[in-house]
Amino acid sequence: MLFAVATAQAQTEKRIYTQSERESMSPNGQKERERRKQLEAMEDSLNFVRAVEAIEKLDFVLEANRLTFKRGQSVFVNSTTNFVALQDEHATVQVAPFYGGGGPNGVGGTTLDGRASNIILRTDKKGNVTLTMSVMGTGLSATVSISMAKGSNRASVTVNPNFHSNRVTLDGVLIPSSQSNMFKGRAF
Repeated sequence: MLFAVATAQAQTEKRIYTQSERESMSPNGQKERERRKQLEAMEDSLNFVRAVEAIEKLDFVLEANRLTFKRGQSVFVNSTTNFVALQDEHATVQVAPFYGGGGPNGVGGTTLDGRASNIILRTDKKGNVTLTMSVMGTGLSATVSISMAKGSNRASVTVNPNFHSNRVTLDGVLIPSSQSNMFKGRAF
């Protein structure tokens, strides 16, 4: 008898759908998703245009939220302490994968602060943007290559130090420096 009551109760339960599930089942839900996708695409295009303008003015910051090291190990990081910045001919490359401070720069990593030279900006036939430069600091130097695909301000920076082979890749968003919240540690 207990089994029969439990079975009868299970048959009368109603499924409660979330708002997004209800929207996806209705014809208007499909239209709403398409509208959101269009808005996201427009926002990405606008961010791309702003990023290209910042690159052309040599006044940008790439705030990285992920680092990939030489052997492929990847780690998510704080974008305020992991960045590549260029303002005119002054460049800063800061990599701080360790939380809690410390390191040579005081924020968990190293900071290369110096003069940028050999700045080359290219746009390929598809609209992808690449910027390469050499950065010379007092104790360090590196070759920096930034790649940004057309249609988004998401970019990737490969930093090749000139004195050793500890290559690192930073992935994040490229924005005008006026919009950045970077925190710079002690530089070499």
